[in-house]
Amino acid sequence: MNAESSRSHSVFAIMVESYDTTTKRTTMGKLSLVDLAGSERADKTGASAERLKEAQNINKSLSALGDVIAALSEGNAKFIPYRNNKLTQLMQDSLGGNAKTLMFVNFSPADYNADETTTSLMYAARVKKIVNNATKQAESEEVARLKAIIRRLQSGQQVAAEDIEGAQPPAEEDPGPPPEDDGKVYDGY
Repeated sequence: MNAESSRSHSVFAIMVESYDTTTKRTTMGKLSLVDLAGSERADKTGASAERLKEAQNINKSLSALGDVIAALSEGNAKFIPYRNNKLTQLMQDSLGGNAKTLMFVNFSPADYNADETTTSLMYAARVKKIVNNATKQAESEEVARLKAIIRRLQSGQQVAAEDIEGAQPPAEEDPGPPPEDDGKVYDGY
C-alpha cells in the first residue's frame, strides 16, 4: 500500500440508448467501469485506527465479491449472495446479468508481495469461469413510449390523456367459427 492510495472502490457507469428510426426500436446498453481497491493486510501495512477500519471494510467488500464470483463460476449455484454487500449489489448486472465481464488484474512483481499476487491471480481465474449469455437489449416504440409516460408520472409531471390513449387499441381477436349447437347461448354468435 502506498501513501497516495485512495483506499476505496470506484464504480463509473455509462448508460447508452440508441433509437433506430427504421425499425422503431430502442436499444440500450450499460458500460460499467469498476476500479477495486486492493486487499490489505493490517500486519504488513501497519494501519491503525481509521485506516485499519477502512482496510477492514475494503476486505469485507472484496470477500463478498469473492463469494458472488465463486457462486457464479460454479454455474449451477441455486443462490448468488448479491445482497451481502453494497459493492455486489452495484455490480449485480455486470457479473451475473446480461453482460460481458472483463477483469484486468494489477499486481506487483516484488517477492515481498507474492502472496497478494497469487491471491489476485486466483481471483481473476475464478472470474474467467463466469459464463453469461449476453444478448442485445431492444424494445419496441410502444414499450419506450409507455416507459417515458411512467418516468414522467414518477417525477410528478402531468400526462395528457391523449398521450396515454395515443396507442392503437389492440385488435379484437377473431372468435372463430361458432361452436356446434349444444343448446347454450353464446354472446356474439
